[in-house]
Amino acid sequence: MSSSLSTVTVRVPGSTSNCGAGFDTLGLALQIHNRVTLGREEGGAPRPVSPADGRAQAMVETSATAFFTTARIAPFGFSYRITGDVPPARGLGSSVTVIGGVLGGLNVLSGAALSKEKLVAIATAIEGHPDNAAAGILGGFCVARCDAGTGVYVDTVRVELPAELAFVATSPDLEMLTKESRGVLPATLPYFDAVKSINSAAYVVAAMVSGDYERLRHSVTDFMHEPYRLPRILGGRAAIEAGVLAGAYTGWLSGSGSTVLCVAPRPVAEAVAKAMQTAFREVGVTSAARVLAADNTGLTVE
Repeated sequence: MSSSLSTVTVRVPGSTSNCGAGFDTLGLALQIHNRVTLGREEGGAPRPVSPADGRAQAMVETSATAFFTTARIAPFGFSYRITGDVPPARGLGSSVTVIGGVLGGLNVLSGAALSKEKLVAIATAIEGHPDNAAAGILGGFCVARCDAGTGVYVDTVRVELPAELAFVATSPDLEMLTKESRGVLPATLPYFDAVKSINSAAYVVAAMVSGDYERLRHSVTDFMHEPYRLPRILGGRAAIEAGVLAGAYTGWLSGSGSTVLCVAPRPVAEAVAKAMQTAFREVGVTSAARVLAADNTGLTVE
């Protein structure tokens, strides 16, 4: 296996995960992207072309090690540059844009030709859960499955979504690291809280698959993670409620936050964005709102 290319750029979409109660299972790719450019070099550790923080460097090194091990290819050195619009530590899948970009780039430079599904499996092993990994690499609305005993990635069922369905992602000026955010989750849940969460997650999937998006109205009822994470985001719950009052179907905490997201018909999306930002502003929090469509393509080599 070999490749004549010495440089490659990979585009990976950001994503929203959990989608309410679909904890570590549901993910949805969004039309906001990062690009990772790799340049093959002789020997040495991955080298950033422009300044990169320690978290990014660690993700790049971990991704490279996992790729070379899985593909059974002798490691080689490379430079990397990460650019784009997906904000870090905001619950929009920024880590998968880096991991997926490195995996996809090395896949091309090495000539390994691993499938996208195999790249999702590697990314899932790195992340520890498949929701963002599946969405960022495969695109669309993804229901991903891991083996219940081993935690190893199995596969994904994905559905493409139309541009008429808007996703209003509103990000307060607050970083939330996934590792830290998982620390606030309880070790156990009351039985009927789990039942109600399963009901909501199953219904949201059914509504997405059916294409009858009106059925999404008030469909998200989560007891898995939002009761523990949302209170840490000043104005977060109020922003979701304001978006729904402005015409959104429903809303949820995106990943572990701090972004909150509302799903809305395209004609009312701007009004929903304004209402969400107003809710944050009323408690003294600045925020950025993005009206996005689903990305049905996923990882792309440019």
